[in-house]
Amino acid sequence: MTYHYDVDAVVLDIEGTTSATGFVVDVLYPYSRSRFGALLSERSGDPDVARAVAQVRELTGDPEADATAVEKTLNAWLDEDRKATPLKTLQGIIWAEGFARGDLVSHFYDDVVPALRAWHAAGARLYVYSSGSVAAQRAWFSATPQGDLLPLLSGLYDTENAGPKQEAESYRRIAESAGVAPDRLLFLSDRPGELDAARAAGWHAVGIRRPGEPYYEQGVGDHAQAGTFDEITVSRSTT
Repeated sequence: MTYHYDVDAVVLDIEGTTSATGFVVDVLYPYSRSRFGALLSERSGDPDVARAVAQVRELTGDPEADATAVEKTLNAWLDEDRKATPLKTLQGIIWAEGFARGDLVSHFYDDVVPALRAWHAAGARLYVYSSGSVAAQRAWFSATPQGDLLPLLSGLYDTENAGPKQEAESYRRIAESAGVAPDRLLFLSDRPGELDAARAAGWHAVGIRRPGEPYYEQGVGDHAQAGTFDEITVSRSTT
């Protein structure tokens, strides 16, 4: 089945939607785990690092936690795949540097980049909304096998500048920030709770179901669903 949407903008989830969750878990997570210690000990004066450490201390209720304790917490959150903002901030710093050095190259499903280029050419603005930090998103889209895709994007949102992904208020905040009416926004994600929240905010939403992804068997509830981006066409009316 093919879906057509006349919208002004498309907002994209990353893991399980544009890209394989397995790549993030098997490649990016170990990469960040191996570098947390050095980042915390060598760059504690960096404002972004210091802010994230303060957030870890607040979330754990341990205002005196040293670098070793903070690293232990980060690793525990990583094992839980917890979407904690300070974890995502520090991962983003590490990943951005890894992509810049060429240690890392991001992954996209084969159907994604051609669709993004087509939607962009049709006049739709493209945004990203991921639990990964904005820094990580910027690195991810700039270091792809297809080259730098950042010129295709009009904005990046994470749990810090937009809010939790399963709360409707976060999607209202994105719509206001982007200056796009809710009914002119399309959200693509593999997670039913996120699709529910987007719809509650007045957005269009399509669930992406890719075999092998964590939410494939669960499905996307009563949302429209597509197996690939090829099943979605986007245009933007000028009237």
